[in-house]
Formats: sequence, C-alpha cells, structure tokens
Amino acid sequence: MSDKKQKIIETVDTIKATATEATTKGFEQTVAGLKEGMAQATVGLEQTQAKLKEGMEKAMKTAEELVTFGQGNIEAITKSGQIWATGVQDLSKHIAATAQASFEETVSLFKSLGTVKSLKEAIDLQSSLARTSLEKAMAESGKLTDASVKLTEQALAPITARVNLAVEKFGKAA
Repeated sequence: MSDKKQKIIETVDTIKATATEATTKGFEQTVAGLKEGMAQATVGLEQTQAKLKEGMEKAMKTAEELVTFGQGNIEAITKSGQIWATGVQDLSKHIAATAQASFEETVSLFKSLGTVKSLKEAIDLQSSLARTSLEKAMAESGKLTDASVKLTEQALAPITARVNLAVEKFGKAA
C-alpha cells in the first residue's frame, strides 16, 4: 500500500477513534446530566409531596376545629333554649299565681259588698280594691319586667360566650 493510502487510513482511523471517544464522552455526559436531572426532580417531587401532606394535615385540623366549634354552638343554643323554657315556665307560674290571688281578692270584695250597709261603704270598699289592685298591678309589672330582662340575659349568656369565643378565635385569623 502506498504511503498516501496508509496516511488516509490512519487519519480515518484517528477520526473514527476521536469521534467514537467524543460520542462516548457526550453520551456519558448526557447520561450523567439525566441522572442529575432525575435526582433533582425526585427531590422536588418529595418536597412537593411533603408540602401537600402538610397542607392536607392543616386543612384536616381546621376542619376538625370547625366541627368542634359548631358542636359547641349547638350546645350553647340548646342550653340557651333550656334556660329560656324554664324561665318562661317560672314566669307563667308567677303570673298564674298573681292572677289567682287577684281573683280571690275580687271574690272576697264581692262577698264584702254583700254585707255593706250603705252606698258610701260600698264605694269606699270598691275604691280601696281598685287602688290596691292598681298598686299590685304596677308592682307585679315591674317584677315581671325585671324577671324578663334577667331571663333574657341568662338565656343569651351561652350564645354571647360563643360569639366572644368566635371573635377571639377567628378574629385573629382574619
């Protein structure tokens, strides 16, 4: 073979070797880059999963707190209703007792009217009953008003406590 041919073959072989070596290096770098990219992607995925899990845990905790808070509200409303019902029942008994006493006084007056000896005595008796009845009605009215206000305050106390708790608990978040 001629020297020229030999040089061409050697040059081609050198080019082949260099190309093979460059291709192999490029391939190795590409594989290394892919490995590094996959590792970073895995770390990113793990971080995302951790954040997602943390977010879900917070959401569940918030949901549990809301359910618990709602149950407390229902309990407060129930207690308020019980206080109101008991108070109204007590007020009704008091009104009934007052009406009964007034009725008995009226019956007693009519009996007394049957024993009067003069028109003046009947008018005086009637005036006395009217004055006494008016005084008692005014006093009872004041007592009932005070008792009604007190009952309203007592019945609203559990609900007011829940509203205060809501403002304290959720007002900070807003």
